[in-house]
Amino acid sequence: MLTLRTRRDEGSRPLFILLLVYGSSLAEAGDYSEVLPDSFPSAAAEPLPEFQLEPEDGFIVKNRPVQLRCRASPATQIYFKCNGEWVNQNDHVTRESLDQITVLRKNFEQEPLGREVRLEQEVLLQCRPPEGIPPPEVDWLKNEDTIDPTLDSNFLITVDHDLIIKQARLSDTANYTCVAHNVVAKRRSSTATIIVYVSGGWSSWTEWSECNVRCGRGWQRRTRSCTNPAPLNGGAVCEGPPFQRVTCTTLCPVDGGWTEWAKWSVCGTECTHWRSRECQAPAPRNGGRHCIGSVMESKNCTEGLCARTLEPGMGVAVYAGLVGALLLCGMLLLCVGVLAYRRSCRHLRGDITDSSSALTAAFHPVNYKPPRQDNPHLLHPSAPPDLTATASSLRGPLFSLQQGVVDHSHHKIPMTTSPLLDPLPSLKIKVYNSSTLSSLELPAEGASVDGEILSLKMVGSGSRPDSREPHSHTLPREPSNSTSATLGCLGGRLTIPNTGVSLLVPQGVIPQGKFYEMYLIINKWEKTTLPSEGSQTVLSPVVSCGPTGMLLSRPVVLTLPHCAQLDPPDWTLTLKTQTHQGEWEEVLTVGEESLSSPCYLQVEERSCHVLMEQLGTYSLVGQSTAPQPACKRLQLALFAPQSPCLSLDYSLRIYCIQDTPHALKEVLDLERSLGGVLLEDPKPLLFKDSYHNLRLSIHDIPHSHWRSKLLAKYQEIPFYHIWSGSQRPLHCTFSLERGSLAVSQLTCKICVRQVEGEGQIFQLNTDIQETLPPHSPLPSGGTCGPSSQVGPYAFRLPASIRQKICASLDAPSSRGCDWRLLAHSLGFDRYLNYFATKPSPTGVLLDLWEACHQGDADLVSLATALEEMGKSEVLVVMTTDGDC
Repeated sequence: MLTLRTRRDEGSRPLFILLLVYGSSLAEAGDYSEVLPDSFPSAAAEPLPEFQLEPEDGFIVKNRPVQLRCRASPATQIYFKCNGEWVNQNDHVTRESLDQITVLRKNFEQEPLGREVRLEQEVLLQCRPPEGIPPPEVDWLKNEDTIDPTLDSNFLITVDHDLIIKQARLSDTANYTCVAHNVVAKRRSSTATIIVYVSGGWSSWTEWSECNVRCGRGWQRRTRSCTNPAPLNGGAVCEGPPFQRVTCTTLCPVDGGWTEWAKWSVCGTECTHWRSRECQAPAPRNGGRHCIGSVMESKNCTEGLCARTLEPGMGVAVYAGLVGALLLCGMLLLCVGVLAYRRSCRHLRGDITDSSSALTAAFHPVNYKPPRQDNPHLLHPSAPPDLTATASSLRGPLFSLQQGVVDHSHHKIPMTTSPLLDPLPSLKIKVYNSSTLSSLELPAEGASVDGEILSLKMVGSGSRPDSREPHSHTLPREPSNSTSATLGCLGGRLTIPNTGVSLLVPQGVIPQGKFYEMYLIINKWEKTTLPSEGSQTVLSPVVSCGPTGMLLSRPVVLTLPHCAQLDPPDWTLTLKTQTHQGEWEEVLTVGEESLSSPCYLQVEERSCHVLMEQLGTYSLVGQSTAPQPACKRLQLALFAPQSPCLSLDYSLRIYCIQDTPHALKEVLDLERSLGGVLLEDPKPLLFKDSYHNLRLSIHDIPHSHWRSKLLAKYQEIPFYHIWSGSQRPLHCTFSLERGSLAVSQLTCKICVRQVEGEGQIFQLNTDIQETLPPHSPLPSGGTCGPSSQVGPYAFRLPASIRQKICASLDAPSSRGCDWRLLAHSLGFDRYLNYFATKPSPTGVLLDLWEACHQGDADLVSLATALEEMGKSEVLVVMTTDGDC
């Protein structure tokens, strides 16, 4: 017996149909005796009926009948039982089946809810359809269009009938409806509205406008708009101001004004006198107008009483007198010329340059070796000079020993019968026209005077600087910021300790037989003009090397530390030099070199190396490359009084300096003079070119014992002061006051950060009653080695190995295994044309390698580069002659 239940609608009751099949034997129907009819037709005892077709489950739809098919054999009659009542049928009844009535409820168990979502946000719309028989299917509609995930991969329908929008797009803003349906009916959920909004973003800043005033103090303005992207569908607007304004100062034009008239001159022969005035009250400047009117004024000084008339014949007499005077002057000049010619024809030299007098009058001899006494060309001290013999003469051009000297007579002595002061060899004196350089060169052919070198210096008392040379004065030198050494043809290295500044003078730069006193100076910021202009910033110290005007046979290498953050490369780097007039000029810009570029600039992470052939004053500047702002490396140094605090007041100073060894050394020296001590190692800070100030604040002060005197919540250092480097050193002071003298412990935090940028925090915990120990870390990139090294000791690469490497790589190779491959291996290949113009490109590359590895010069790195090039013969030389 099988029961099948169906439902036509919500008010229908279940219908049960019972099918019984009787055969000849009724033994198995005993359980149904109470419900069977009173009499059954007779039938054979055997065989029992078997089902040939059994009824299948089905659904009863309203007003539509359902058929149940069943066959059994052998059987005489089929009985159906429906809801407990028997029904006669023509076919034999086999078993009970159940029919289900289809239905779909009206109310959804959970309907989707609308909301606002951010662009590219994931969205989940939940839907629980109403109960139904059979279970309903679910579809989603977007603005009444069916969603097909196979056509749009951004949609996903889960097994629980939920709709997922993976990344909300603007086009996904719509009305969404969940639809459930089966064979009975279709149900729609309430509509869920999804709104995709976009929050606004700022565009880039515009360029600064012109100053709003043409004279005096005004302001400049730049703007930005909330259009990157613009807010949409109720998205948040941009935070922050849409414009920025900075002050600007425009020099006012000053019109020129006349001074008072000078006094009238003496009445002249033409019965007039004159007076003058100048356009200097004030002088026109900044584009102001020049004075209008005449500079001079004349008028009759006798009020018309003087008559300028000549008597007859007076004009002829005047002209005759003038002609006579001219003839007399001509005769005198002729006589002087004849006398001078006769004097020059004599073998008696009227003026002989006394070398001893020249040395004592214009130079300080440092090392002079007396000549041999057997030289026949020398005058004996005890004998009078032989005026008929060949006298010592000057070879080559002879220039003034000092600039600006008008009277050269003190360099010569008149010929007398007295002996010369000292016997001198035949000398060739060559004096360079420079305020810092003089040399005395010995003849190469004189074996007796080989190696006799005179180191010559200018005598301050005998020199008068020319007013037309404003930079001919001696540069101020301080022991901590300068160094000097006397170098010759063997070269050397000048290094200012703990600053990262050095000058490498390779062998052969100075000609054979000459010695120069070379110097290296870091200029103080308050005594020099900054090389930056506009949006540029100074990245290195301003360094002077000299003597200027010195003739170099090959490039020297100047090493400068810098504070540019090169990763990522958002900088435009420019090397500048200072002229004799004090103006700054561009030497080259990295990446824009040409054959006319006088220098080569090798930029590394913390320093740059300049190959140059002209000594002078140099500095590295830079500016941001659009569109990304560049970053400048800064150091934050915290100082406090070193001695115990005996008053209620206590101060902390924090400096913001460039991340170069020289800048930190300068601040340490300044604080040492003020009695301050560095509390901990300086902290690094990347400062962006974003026009945002540097903000400093103090926190977590124990208010029960300490009080801050700062009225505002924070202090700020303007962006322009830091970026331009016009004010040094920059610092802020936090003044504190303790409650009583018994309070000795101070704990606090000092936060330093750029607005909308990076920052650092100092954790301070100190006892102000104790003497703080000095803390002076060596700056990064600095060196504590000797300030100068002369000769072969200044170089890591021996001269013999250097010569063999140059001989092996200078000649071009068809396979490219020459100096160009060495430049590529060492990382010096940004502009190879510079090295190609040199007589020995390999030698210049090795000089640059020496400068780049002055602190850690290891031949292994050079040997590795040569090994990669396949130069085994050079490696053998380095192994036998060098120390790898």
